[in-house]
Amino acid sequence: MGSISDETVVENVDAPTYVPSLPVPNVQELVKEDPLQVPDRYVRDQDDILQVNVMSWLSPEIPIIDLSLLSKGDKEELNKLDLACKEWGFFQVVNHGVAKKVLQDMEDATAEFFEQPFEEKNKYAMPPDDIQGYGHAYVVSEEQTLDWSDALILVVYPAQYRKLKFWPSTPKGYKDIIEAYSEGVKDVGVELLRSFSTIMGMDQDALLGLHEELVQALRVNYYPECSRPDQVLGISPHSDTSTITILIQEHDKHGLQIKHNGGWVPVKPVPDALVVNVGDVIEV
Repeated sequence: MGSISDETVVENVDAPTYVPSLPVPNVQELVKEDPLQVPDRYVRDQDDILQVNVMSWLSPEIPIIDLSLLSKGDKEELNKLDLACKEWGFFQVVNHGVAKKVLQDMEDATAEFFEQPFEEKNKYAMPPDDIQGYGHAYVVSEEQTLDWSDALILVVYPAQYRKLKFWPSTPKGYKDIIEAYSEGVKDVGVELLRSFSTIMGMDQDALLGLHEELVQALRVNYYPECSRPDQVLGISPHSDTSTITILIQEHDKHGLQIKHNGGWVPVKPVPDALVVNVGDVIEV
């Protein structure tokens, strides 16, 4: 994998800045200073907590799609994808072509990044006029209830939109790992857009043609332990405004939930699978 050093990628001064965000404390640092502290700004109204009502262990599991079959135009798998999008808006993909080592390296390096001292991570702090960098995005008011999480957000494609000052140089090799992971996910996204076009009755490359200037961003989330887990949420319930979201979750973590038929269904991790969220653009 080629280097993504400052010498090989030129930053575009006209790169979009997106939504400004008000500065707030890093949750991980709050926990380090006082593990029992949960500031009021993170405490949810109990009605909000009760609405996130996880369905029982008998709840259905989200569909699993074989991307290698989709790429061959398999009609049965395309029908499964069609139903997954219409009835769930979520699915997991297997046989997607992203190497297991790439996924594991991404998980390991990201964990190592967040384990670093705050001073090291804060070298890449998110500025007040952008969402790229390390911090807490989408804070738009002083009264807003905050998520119990920190994030690192980077724009990776188009390459000229990269702001390399926010790409961590530690742990060693993290930049190359981000590059390899992002390239693999991009290939998965291209294949999915082709399949979406097909099941919507369009030419296979119709959606790709509408995404020639597609902006692909990477977001990694860190959820510190909380002394009052029944009063906070790692990420607020939401729909993604994007075309699609492709993500990995740690194999031994079960925090991700999706809303289905009025209840919240836990997404059980499938080894080496990628979770796909159909965004608002595709839904429209």
